[in-house]
Amino acid sequence: MNLLYETGKIKKPIDVKGREIDSRILTGLCIKASLEKKAQDLVILDLSGISIFADYFVICSGSSTRQVKAIADEIEMSLSRMKIEPDHVEGAAEGRWILMDYGDTVVHVFLEEIRQYYRLERLWGDAPHLTQEQILSSYAP
Repeated sequence: MNLLYETGKIKKPIDVKGREIDSRILTGLCIKASLEKKAQDLVILDLSGISIFADYFVICSGSSTRQVKAIADEIEMSLSRMKIEPDHVEGAAEGRWILMDYGDTVVHVFLEEIRQYYRLERLWGDAPHLTQEQILSSYAP
């Protein structure tokens, strides 16, 4: 569990029935929504053992700012229908790198060339990479 939640500084997302949503399930929901808009090069990093602020990073790309925005919009709308709102969103206006903070799950939607420049996966090189199947097989919303 994330230490920030234990100190009460950040609230965990809750579902429609008021129950806390497991970060792995939340990550699966983000993945499914991003794939609806054809997100490319999807990477899931398991930060649970090396970070105090997030359990998972979902990193994906779009080939244009329009697609990057569409991916982020789909994630936000899909989760919003379940009454799950992000704590914070950055970069939505520009559509080059959109960061969506859902507590234990942080989503990064990049324009391809911006992703290559920042190489976020390399920055978090110690984090285990998970497959979509590993995450998606663990939940059934």
